[in-house]
Amino acid sequence: MPSYDEQMRRRQERREAMRRKKEADARRMRRMLILAAVLLGLCAWGITALVQKNSGDAPKAAAATEPRRQETEAASPIFQDPITTIHIRAAGDLNVTDSVVESGITAVGYDYTAVFRDVAAELSEADLTVLNFEGNIYGEPYGSATTSAPPELLRGLRNAGVDLLQMANSCTVNNGLNGLSATLQAVRNAGLEPLGAYASESELRAGKGYTIADVQGVRVAFVAFTKGLGGRGMPAGNENLVNLLYTDYATEYRNIDRDRITSILKAVEAERPDITIALLHWGSEYNDDISKTQDSIVALMQKQGVDVIIGTHPHTVQPITYDQNTGAFVAYSLGDFFGDAERGGTNYSIILDLEITKDTTTGITRVTNYSYTPIYTVKKTDSEGDYSYSRVMRVAEARYAYDGNFLDKVNKTCKENMDYALTRIEDRLVRKVETEERTLIRNKETTAPATTAPETTGAQTTGAE
Repeated sequence: MPSYDEQMRRRQERREAMRRKKEADARRMRRMLILAAVLLGLCAWGITALVQKNSGDAPKAAAATEPRRQETEAASPIFQDPITTIHIRAAGDLNVTDSVVESGITAVGYDYTAVFRDVAAELSEADLTVLNFEGNIYGEPYGSATTSAPPELLRGLRNAGVDLLQMANSCTVNNGLNGLSATLQAVRNAGLEPLGAYASESELRAGKGYTIADVQGVRVAFVAFTKGLGGRGMPAGNENLVNLLYTDYATEYRNIDRDRITSILKAVEAERPDITIALLHWGSEYNDDISKTQDSIVALMQKQGVDVIIGTHPHTVQPITYDQNTGAFVAYSLGDFFGDAERGGTNYSIILDLEITKDTTTGITRVTNYSYTPIYTVKKTDSEGDYSYSRVMRVAEARYAYDGNFLDKVNKTCKENMDYALTRIEDRLVRKVETEERTLIRNKETTAPATTAPETTGAQTTGAE
């Protein structure tokens, strides 16, 4: 049986071969269309010449105008499909902790390939994939105390298919401005694009607070903001190096920084992107409540042209709202992509898939559909095989492997927790407003067959960072 590295290499080669085939098919189609246009032009010219020959003394004025009409016909524009569809995928928080760092330890250093092997197909199949990276790349010691990780973690994400990292979050300046600068450089060295944070004023001026990517002719603008910096304040004169949602970002999180948000979004609008996606690190940890300021931020951003809002930070899955008529989309929290998974609700999350369609005939680009893949953080004690590391797995595939008695299947308790996670994901994705419904959720938590701590709803104040 080929090694996993060999399987990954073959998979990448197959994807590259498929891309080349699609490009070749597109070139072949263009050539056929051009040839068809030329043949039609020649036919038109031949018919016209025959008609002129048979008509004898045709009016000179008509004869004089005929060649121009032929030229116009021969130069008829080639048909192009006015519809372009792309897929953007997003995952939640990757929290740099002791267990996350340890999951990549090998006999010769660090390697996170195996940690993400099961979700690599989901992450890499999109045109672009983004997640929230809560940590730094600032050397040893690694782990929870410093939130610093080895650079191999970034390479593992890139090899698994991630393209962009939200860097505006609680951990942005955990190691000061030097740590921020080193982290952003490491992100770029790994072939990833950082969003929402800058190492210097000159870098900020060059980046303007946003990133625009051309995806198959669709111009996608990305902006990233955070509610706070883990209670820290930015050094004087460097306040704008991180995109912030609140002016009181180190204390209460009550006063929305409307001027800063509007300024960045107006700059984005001036670039005339086809669609704008905002990545927001907001809400409260381990709390299901949606605050009034979050609703205000949604209204402000949508008024300023934001089409999609994708949230992180609560560490649990929260509601999704989608307007099929306008394409307006809000995912309040995708949950933890990878972390300690010690608290209830943090051991499962989703990978979101957004279908975005551009119609050049109407000039409209919007979200036309969405789906999601439930994923689960499987600890080394959750597997029946000999595993010395935690890993991220797709729930459906892991349950299938369990039912099929595969060699590397999870154990019975983990499988039962996955079954429970599926029901909780579906329930969490719907926004609850009735007190009775919220009471039912609390009661349901007590029946969870989980080895982690029970999930909580409304356990902290909505301003908690």
